[in-house]
Amino acid sequence: MIPRAPLVLGLAGLIPFLWGAATLLVPGLPEWGVRALGPRFVGPFVLLQYGTIILAFMSGVLWGFATRASGERAAVGYALSVLPALWAFFMVGGGPKTSAIYLIAGFVGLLALDWSFWRQGLAPEWWMQLRVLLSTIVVICLGLLVI
Repeated sequence: MIPRAPLVLGLAGLIPFLWGAATLLVPGLPEWGVRALGPRFVGPFVLLQYGTIILAFMSGVLWGFATRASGERAAVGYALSVLPALWAFFMVGGGPKTSAIYLIAGFVGLLALDWSFWRQGLAPEWWMQLRVLLSTIVVICLGLLVI
């Protein structure tokens, strides 16, 4: 079972993704959002910017898991942990559709890294339940930019 605090905070972290998706789907919402929040906080802009930030943030989470290992296993963990941030840095930025595709690939790849750290006992036992839930919602929201 996912502890309450990580679950609530993880779900709260979805708010910008869900808001960005809503501004793509609900007529009139983008215009209201631009007036109320500014153009960076609607549609593709918020989805891609926040997706990039979260992918990079997750590198730090994985780095923290790598600290639980030692020796060569730790070195491999540290090396793997920087991949999501590097992926976001080098791959995102070629237009909304292309960036969304690369972010989706990044989040799917991150899920594989999450599983690897979890499988090694470096992540909490509930980690994959949380990550699958959050990643599924993130991929669906980003997918709206691809269709």
